[in-house]
Amino acid sequence: MPFEFFIAGKYLKAKRKEGFISLITFLSVTGVAVGVMALVVVIAVMSGAETDFRNRILGLEPHILVMNYSGKFDGYSEILSDLTKKEQILGTSPILFAQAMIKSTHSFSGIMVRGIDPDNSFSMIKGFGPNQLKKVLGKDTANTDFPGIVLGKQLANSIGVIPGDKIILMSPNGIVSPMGNIPSMKRFVVNDTFESGMNEYDSVLAYVDLKEAQQLVGAKNQISAVGIWINNEFDVKMIKDNLKDILNYPFYMRDWMEINKSLFSALKLEKTAMFIILTLIILVAAFNIASALIMMVMEKTKDIAVLKTMGTTNKTIKRIFIIQGMIVGSLGTLIGTISGVVICYFLKKYDFIQLPDAYPFSTLPVQLEYADVLVIAGSAFLICFLSTLYPSHKASKMDPVEALRYG
Repeated sequence: MPFEFFIAGKYLKAKRKEGFISLITFLSVTGVAVGVMALVVVIAVMSGAETDFRNRILGLEPHILVMNYSGKFDGYSEILSDLTKKEQILGTSPILFAQAMIKSTHSFSGIMVRGIDPDNSFSMIKGFGPNQLKKVLGKDTANTDFPGIVLGKQLANSIGVIPGDKIILMSPNGIVSPMGNIPSMKRFVVNDTFESGMNEYDSVLAYVDLKEAQQLVGAKNQISAVGIWINNEFDVKMIKDNLKDILNYPFYMRDWMEINKSLFSALKLEKTAMFIILTLIILVAAFNIASALIMMVMEKTKDIAVLKTMGTTNKTIKRIFIIQGMIVGSLGTLIGTISGVVICYFLKKYDFIQLPDAYPFSTLPVQLEYADVLVIAGSAFLICFLSTLYPSHKASKMDPVEALRYG
């Protein structure tokens, strides 16, 4: 065993008269462990929330939207053909966005309508497969000749309809007559509802067949955007750069990161703020480590003087107290990291904490990323190391003659 580790280990085994120092050491280990554990759990929950929001959004939104500066456009079949030739692209689909009013026998409300192509498997509503999509958006010829519509669950509840009920959609882009602009109206049958878990979608969004949407808003053979789905949603910036050769002006692209920038920026800021706040717990524990080392230096004044008279260098003395502090910090970091990982495992496996309906998820979303764990453990280790520098420096600069005279 190296000399420095031997001496540091002996000093950590406090005698009765050094019991108070042992108590401070114990509190230091506990403080570091609690801080690291809290950081691991909180950051894992924040990462889980970010992933959950991303999955919910991408369950309803394409990765990239190709739009036109003039608004709606036609002749999109050539664009679809060119896009499908790119290796990174999984699929494409035309989409028509429209605002409309929905009327049921009980209520009247404004909604956002999305016309999608049910024959395209990438035009999915969250939780609906391609075959089911064709069924719910097609005409139910067995009971009625009306086309189908799929409503957000909260929207269906707010207007008081259930699957099988009939509703009327009214678009302001209607027929121009001598009497003025007459809104166009079309009757649909509610075939199903969807639930994304996000109020922004579930309370205002409705899906219909693309052709029915084009008839409703008077946009014959026109769409609002082409949706693009890619292999890796995080490669959208690179894919957009690669598509500039076939999508020139007046077309432009928007990706899911850009559209939802405010949401994910807020989550990132909150994650950073929580990291800084909880790191203060580790910082307080580091002050305890520094206090224990300072008291240890004062207690071991004669020992330090004897070691120096025996030829021990200042660097060796300094390393002794640095090692002593790092043993305390490393032990706390190790206990805290293991405890945090174990708590995250149980929170993910068992639903201990149930959240109220105000949140989009029913339980705490936990996603443990090992890169975050390494950053947390490394930060705690660094803080503990910095806390040892001043006491170890004072010990190394101690004059052995003065120490023996007044010690």
